[in-house]
Amino acid sequence: MLIFARHGLRVRQAGTVTVAVTLLSLAFLLAGCASRPEVGALLSNHVESAVGKDHTILVATTRERDSRPGTYFGGERAQSVSYATVTVAVPPTHVPGKIEWPSRAPGNPETDFVVRDAAYLDSEKEFIKTLNAQLAVRPPGKRRVFVFIHGYNTMFAEGLYRFTQIVDDADAPAVPVLFTWASRGHVTDYVYDSNSATAARDELEHTLRLVFASNAEEVNILAHSMGNWVTVEALRQIKISAKLPPMNKLGAVVLAAPDIDIDVFKSQMRRFGKPRKPFFVIVSHDDKALRFSDFIAGGKERLGSYSNDAELTALGAVVIDLTDVKATDRSNHAKFAQLAQIAPEMRQVFEGGVATQEKPEAVKGQETLASVVEGPGGLGTPIRIIRAGQ
Repeated sequence: MLIFARHGLRVRQAGTVTVAVTLLSLAFLLAGCASRPEVGALLSNHVESAVGKDHTILVATTRERDSRPGTYFGGERAQSVSYATVTVAVPPTHVPGKIEWPSRAPGNPETDFVVRDAAYLDSEKEFIKTLNAQLAVRPPGKRRVFVFIHGYNTMFAEGLYRFTQIVDDADAPAVPVLFTWASRGHVTDYVYDSNSATAARDELEHTLRLVFASNAEEVNILAHSMGNWVTVEALRQIKISAKLPPMNKLGAVVLAAPDIDIDVFKSQMRRFGKPRKPFFVIVSHDDKALRFSDFIAGGKERLGSYSNDAELTALGAVVIDLTDVKATDRSNHAKFAQLAQIAPEMRQVFEGGVATQEKPEAVKGQETLASVVEGPGGLGTPIRIIRAGQ
């Protein structure tokens, strides 16, 4: 029997040593860099930079506030949602798909991601007022919101900077809204994180309802890893509720490397019903992080590495297969972040068309249509797009 301890794994039986070593190896892959942004990583830097670009991110979170300078939110659960606004500058030397972390806060705006300004918002009314003000500076027809929900093992600063990287690489004109739930940012806190995501379902539902009720014309959603569980649950709760928001505003729903038990996802989608617009499920069959989750879950396959494309398309999904894309992270779990650099091509997919030749292919007894989007130099290999046959 394996027991997860706060800072590692303890083994009770000698026969489980090999398994423990495997788990620890995967844990190190998931942890990424040895040095991670914790206390004070978001100290403001007001030094002018030559070219960089600023992005103002609106934040809704179930994390407890952290009063230590440059931290804002920690990994413990709050009793209610907090709101904030953070402006992040991306350096002129930024490489698509990557985050240029400062070696020491507050960083160098010429070479690093840095925070320009940040402030708590007093209430949800202030959150909506700020959101509508951001929408108002965009022309009619372009008043979109882009909501991001991060995954497991993610500190607040990591979720914030990852979202900023995606927004910058995609040159996304939408107002960015980060929903960040109480992940402790420790590999060994998988169960805590999973329970935190579950506990955040109602708060994410409420946040999405606020966004739908705003002056937004379109609401697009991107979730990563364990964040997909809370996202699909929140959407399911909205769909089956007695009071539906204006769902015609819902644009693309992108589920990236989803850490959801495949049977649970099927159950969720049966209750949700076939969506008016297909969900986009980003999979990769070499995702080491999801293998780790498979093991923790008793060998049940995760949605993000599921191989039966026909079953997913039958549920109303379009599958985006990144298996052949070379990852920039050691766990192959963050490939979705590299897609931002081909945002125009991917938007064609989200809007229902692929500017490449399609061909029928048999997938486990059912016909689907497979297409490819050629990646630029940074991605190298084509991305497979699988959707239901006509």
